[in-house]
Amino acid sequence: MTSADTDALVVGGGQAALAASFYLRRRGVQHVLLDAADEPGGAWRHTWPSLRLFSPAAYSSLPGWRMPAVEGADNPDASHVVDYLTRYEERYDVPVRRPVRVLDVRRRGGAFEVATDSGTWRARAVIGATGTWSRPFVPSVPGLAEFGGRQVHSARYAGPRAFAGRRVLVVGGANSGAQIAADLLPVAEVTWATLGEPRYLPDHVDGRELFRVASARLRGEGEGVGGLGDIVAVPPVRAARDAGGLVATPMVRRLTRDGAVGADGVERPLDAVVWCTGFRPELSWLSGLELPRRDGQVLTDGTPAVPGVPGLFLLGYGDWCGPASATLIGVGQWARRVAEQVTAA
Repeated sequence: MTSADTDALVVGGGQAALAASFYLRRRGVQHVLLDAADEPGGAWRHTWPSLRLFSPAAYSSLPGWRMPAVEGADNPDASHVVDYLTRYEERYDVPVRRPVRVLDVRRRGGAFEVATDSGTWRARAVIGATGTWSRPFVPSVPGLAEFGGRQVHSARYAGPRAFAGRRVLVVGGANSGAQIAADLLPVAEVTWATLGEPRYLPDHVDGRELFRVASARLRGEGEGVGGLGDIVAVPPVRAARDAGGLVATPMVRRLTRDGAVGADGVERPLDAVVWCTGFRPELSWLSGLELPRRDGQVLTDGTPAVPGVPGLFLLGYGDWCGPASATLIGVGQWARRVAEQVTAA
């Protein structure tokens, strides 16, 4: 085991970690990123091939460098984002070490002691930016273990080919559910199950409006058009909806060995279920700090700072640690705030 000291450790290597590095460097804070992945790109390396950003490249950028545009009017796909994040690292000479997995964090003598699989670090600030992708959430639906068909979470969905000719239940009424259901429609018999009626943003609205809404909330000006859970009608989703193929049905009551019992009490056969039911923050490496939690989630005051633990920040996990902080364009304002607070401490 080796030991090393730095002002700030950023745990993670995706978009939030890169935004933090940008502002820490600008303020002269010595820091290191510890990324468990083998390569740059964060969670974007694991998305399905047809995934598209909600906004044009110019409105999907990290601080300092605008994402290069793509040809045509289409919004960038995941591979374009991975390339951008990789080049961002190079452009700003981000001090990242990988693959390094953080195992535990403790308070020792006014600083943090961070144990990893390749050594121990000491730092006066720790910025968690591990995201949520590695903790997919599947609800406790009755019959879950009984179902004999294939089950896959959106985190592991790799495209429609494996489901060709199959009867597929897609569960989830947000953007991933709509996009994956639309992706499967040309090749499979799709049932799209949601807890409530899907809410689409107006067709002319994209991620730029979502960011504006989040920024307005931050200023205490209300939510504006829609909420951040609304479905953005990206072209494939819009086409499937307008053609009458993308139709939501109420959530199933339970799964059976060969299918699912719908809200109407009728059992229908299924070959597969795709769970588009979201994620939970990956914060197991903070268990040694015994942080206050509610329903398993670390308590915050709505910003990245963790109350009662000076020097600890959670960046990019969702609205509970900063509105729009889980988006490419939205994380920068919170990364700047974190860097300011690290400098002031």
